[in-house]
Amino acid sequence: MPKVKTKSGAKKRFKVTGTGKIKRRHAMKSHILEKKSAKRKRAFARDHDVAKSDVPSVKRLLGR
Repeated sequence: MPKVKTKSGAKKRFKVTGTGKIKRRHAMKSHILEKKSAKRKRAFARDHDVAKSDVPSVKRLLGR
């Protein structure tokens, strides 16, 4: 059985925590920031968990 390669796009976008959860960045933080409130921009800056339904596909992309 050959090794499963990690998708290089996925390894840049997702992080696996020590407990095995998968974290992601939030979208909409890159441009058109003047109209967005400071509270909203702070929320975009934090990492969030990947949705439960997406975890199996993300794990496959990460070769886990």
